[in-house]
Amino acid sequence: MASWIPKVAAVGMAIGPPLVYVDQAVSIVRKKDSTGFSRDVCAILLIANITRCFFWLGDRFELALLMQSILMIIAQLALLYICVRYRPRVSPETFGASSRPLSFWQWHTYAQYIEFLAGYILCSAILFLIFSRSELYVMILGFVALGLESTLPIPQLISNYKQRSLYGFRASTLLGWVGGDSFKTVYFFLQGSPLQFKLHQQRSKRGMILSRKL
Repeated sequence: MASWIPKVAAVGMAIGPPLVYVDQAVSIVRKKDSTGFSRDVCAILLIANITRCFFWLGDRFELALLMQSILMIIAQLALLYICVRYRPRVSPETFGASSRPLSFWQWHTYAQYIEFLAGYILCSAILFLIFSRSELYVMILGFVALGLESTLPIPQLISNYKQRSLYGFRASTLLGWVGGDSFKTVYFFLQGSPLQFKLHQQRSKRGMILSRKL
């Protein structure tokens, strides 16, 4: 294998997944309406990638995967800001009618989302400092991070079902999920990534198959 191929693959792995959401963000800004895109996608990716960063501290896997998580966090913070700014006129937080405990992830201001994420990072840091020497704890971190990310299509499927429409959800995002998962599967096995990454890809592929059927 040519020496430049692994380097190109690593760069693609780091920057490819965050770029999947550029078209979605641009579409929302142009329409000034985030109807059709589930904000819960941002929740899953933010929590999963923050957790994955702590997993890296305990199990130093490829640097490209760490960079992917950092870039994804930045991308999702930006996308979340856009979704909150251009929230649908008819939404639970607009009427104060959220059915979720503590109105989770249906808050009125962007600052509330940042406060939650800051609290999550602080709690994760404290737990990591206490249990970081435990291999079991580090392994569980990996399964939580990658297991959560494998549920990514579910909130969007629910949103589409409730709307009875794909309005607002960009086809480029779905194609990015499908194509990205195929690339990740090959990359993880060739690079000998931790078991959690490989298992995540198998679960994620099943989720992608379901989303295309629906």
